[in-house]
Amino acid sequence: MLLLLSLPSVPADASNRGSRLSGVHGEEGLLPKSCRACHRGMSMAIRGEEEVCLACHGNEGDRRQMIAGGFLRAAGIRGRMADIGAELRKTYNHPVLTVRGVHRRGETLPETDPGAPRHAECVDCHNPHHLTREEPFRGIPGKRVGSFIADVTHEYELCYRCHAESANRPARSSNKHALFRTSNPSFHPVEGEGANAYVISLREPYTARKTRPGEISTITCSSCHGSDDPQGPRGPHGSRFRGLLKRNYEMETGRPESEYAYALCYGCHNRSSILGNESFPYHAQHIQGRPGMRDSGTSCYTCHDSHGSTRYPHLIRFNEDVVRPNAAGQLRYESRGVAARHGSCMLNCHGVEHAPKSY
Repeated sequence: MLLLLSLPSVPADASNRGSRLSGVHGEEGLLPKSCRACHRGMSMAIRGEEEVCLACHGNEGDRRQMIAGGFLRAAGIRGRMADIGAELRKTYNHPVLTVRGVHRRGETLPETDPGAPRHAECVDCHNPHHLTREEPFRGIPGKRVGSFIADVTHEYELCYRCHAESANRPARSSNKHALFRTSNPSFHPVEGEGANAYVISLREPYTARKTRPGEISTITCSSCHGSDDPQGPRGPHGSRFRGLLKRNYEMETGRPESEYAYALCYGCHNRSSILGNESFPYHAQHIQGRPGMRDSGTSCYTCHDSHGSTRYPHLIRFNEDVVRPNAAGQLRYESRGVAARHGSCMLNCHGVEHAPKSY
């Protein structure tokens, strides 16, 4: 699972042309035998599979064998080297360990063949000849600058290599590049600050517009996607939460509201503000259910797309597995005014006609 903008196909190893080993793997204090630490035989060059990477980035036993063979210097390991293999074996993961024999040397991303099998190998996201600790995707080609294809400089550009214009993207998978466009009516602020200049529910240090040092007005894909272990390795290798999310996010309707149920959302949005109806007068009723009624409310996912909306403000995107057209065949939202507290919904949800319901 990876991504890239709608660009001409670019060989995955284009940035390796005549390159010398640099970055973290070029440190003699870490890999005293240099290239031979990874290139023993031709398996890495031919197959691009993960075994070579996990010899150091896997479990402690494998690392000890690398140290014993003189390929890895224990004193050169600054801090803790995480077990990426353990992350990849979690319930939700990039399919590095489960899809084999598919990666092709010189393949292009995004895929242009709709029949190409989906896969993810370490070398699809990381260029081992150039990456650094601060720039784990350094040396990966992926964006057009004039008539040239340049290396990615932002994490989302890397993710677009598989999760945007790829011809083999699964039918139910959305084009994240299309959803994050800053020209959309609404979007989470990944490519740039959000369309809404004031979001009342944001927790410090998050803010819609950065005006002071320490404030955060843009996020990354890995703000939401990554290890469920706060002390785990960086990056979306694996998680116990669906969607490869860092925190729990209940997407089904009828689940009881709690801090844990929507932990992903409440990481940035103040729960008290949401349930206090500060941004939308019926938030609590929708999420918690109606007092005295048997229903338990519905998920944030029922009304919002956490990536962006190409049609509506406030990240509105109805989950049509739950929300249906009303008796007049209408299924839409109309924003009125400049704030989320004023609008109108035309739809049917849980048997309740909105024809329309305005607020």
